[in-house]
Amino acid sequence: MTKANGPEPVVEQPGVKKQRRGIYLLPNLFTTAALFAGFYAIVAAMSGRFEAAAVSIFVAMVLDGADGRIARLTNTQSAFGAEYDSLSDVVSFGLAPALVAYQWALSGLGKLGWVAAFFYAAATALRLARFNTQIGTADRRYFQGLPCPAAGAVVAGLVWLSTDYGVAPGEAPVVVFTVTVATAILMVSNVRFYSFKDLDLRGRVPFVAVLAVLLLFVLVSTDPPLVLFGACAAYAASGPILTLVQLRRRRAGRRTGGLVGDERARRE
Repeated sequence: MTKANGPEPVVEQPGVKKQRRGIYLLPNLFTTAALFAGFYAIVAAMSGRFEAAAVSIFVAMVLDGADGRIARLTNTQSAFGAEYDSLSDVVSFGLAPALVAYQWALSGLGKLGWVAAFFYAAATALRLARFNTQIGTADRRYFQGLPCPAAGAVVAGLVWLSTDYGVAPGEAPVVVFTVTVATAILMVSNVRFYSFKDLDLRGRVPFVAVLAVLLLFVLVSTDPPLVLFGACAAYAASGPILTLVQLRRRRAGRRTGGLVGDERARRE
């Protein structure tokens, strides 16, 4: 007989391996490093070192892209890693860019400035929540809404580029306000962006591809803030452009179908 308030004995079934509890170390190390980079960006912005803050957000973006790739390549995906990555993204690409933009320019706008910063941070959280609910059902080739790392890179790139070109803090609040609100709207929109998830990094590639990557590194090294901000801004603009092109094609297809239907009706 067992005690009334005591635990029931666990009966181990022969041939069944007991699942070990724990987390995968390698991908979560990259996620932690991305979280640290985002936190450091906030600290640097509070200290007035805006260039270091912007660079830290770009470092977080690289680490955030690496942890998912490493998890897939090493077959170490887990529900814990997915949730941890989302929480890290809220800090690194939500709070960090919002606070950097606020400290650098938006604070001069008063209430309007901190409302814009909060709107950006909230849009990041909403974007991540929607993404987590669509895992396994959405088209892997496209993101619905601007990815928060790209949005954070646009805001941080603007601050980095302006600082590099000698723009003092607080001199361009309207520009920063516009970019911050626009990227926030794109994050929670239904605009589709190419995800690059169908690229096969484990397969063989032609020699020209390696040369193109080398030229890309050389291009970035010539003027990092200008090139990185231009690339991220172009990616942010690619979604609306792609949407407009698809809408025009659909309208053209409907018009063509209507003309064909009218022609058939006349013949009959």
